[in-house]
Amino acid sequence: MRFYTQQHRFYAGIDLHARTISLCVLDANGQVVREATIDATPAAFLAALAPLRDGLVVGCECMFAWYWLADLCAAESIPFVLGHALYLKLIHGGKSKNDKIDAHKLATLLRGGAFPQAYVYPKGMRETRDLLRRRTFLVRQRSHLLAHLVNTNSQYNLPPLSQKVCYARNRVALDLPSRFADPSVRRNVETDLALVDAIDEQVRGLELYLTRSAKVDDPQAYQRLRSIPGVGPVLALVLLYEIHDIKRFAEVGQFLSYARLVRCSHESAGKVKGSGGRRIGNAHLRWAFGEAACLLLRESDAAKKWLARKERKSGKGRALGALAAKLGRAVYHLLRKGEALDAKRFFAS
Repeated sequence: MRFYTQQHRFYAGIDLHARTISLCVLDANGQVVREATIDATPAAFLAALAPLRDGLVVGCECMFAWYWLADLCAAESIPFVLGHALYLKLIHGGKSKNDKIDAHKLATLLRGGAFPQAYVYPKGMRETRDLLRRRTFLVRQRSHLLAHLVNTNSQYNLPPLSQKVCYARNRVALDLPSRFADPSVRRNVETDLALVDAIDEQVRGLELYLTRSAKVDDPQAYQRLRSIPGVGPVLALVLLYEIHDIKRFAEVGQFLSYARLVRCSHESAGKVKGSGGRRIGNAHLRWAFGEAACLLLRESDAAKKWLARKERKSGKGRALGALAAKLGRAVYHLLRKGEALDAKRFFAS
């Protein structure tokens, strides 16, 4: 957890909503100098803070509408701090809660050096990252449709499908609509197939666009990520855009924690009380490293031998987690040093 500890003349806590903003500004002594509820527009925001611009810092909780506020503060040279939503539990713990109280709590945390920071992904690559996440959403929806199709076949005790329906040529060869006699069931299956075909077309176009964007945004890092056995175009895109700038992680341990590749122990009075924080971090990176570890095992005999040694000590689940963490360390140093992956060195330890 990183806290914002810099000193300023004024500290503005912003409780941001889609249509309104509740703001509270404290001075260095903790006195309230400005409280207001305004429209969530750039003009209203700048007008409300105009007399306090000298030495002002703005703190806002991470929610879906923070993009425009961060971009506005960057354009106006106003320091902006994004609060980590899962760490900002203090503002929800009071007996009474409203927007005015939340804004005051945010300003107090900001002034006291206890404001937990989240990463402010800068404008430029951020839009492409969101498009990549949309592609992931579409692929998952496609999987749900295919699973529903297979389940429908099982509901009516029909012969098992002899080929994988995830491939378009297999869906045509099986002639799935003719398998179902009832018109409503047939229409149900046809709807699934039509949606799957439409998603396939959109995903192909998105992957082409995203690959071209990566070759413009950071072609060297993209090619270095592709040098890892098992990391194809899609996983390289996820790693590139979810990490963005590896230099924001001072140590490899911070990166592994952000990617959810290590467990954080809870201790009290010298006793371990378990672990936690599994939801804190980047879920997209955790998925990407898990997939990369499985694909690495398909392509590398050295990886299979390494995993077998780990399995004898820790079991299969922990061994796979250790391999994903090992990949995470390799990616960190690969991007830090600007080098391609050396497979011999990777499995030397």
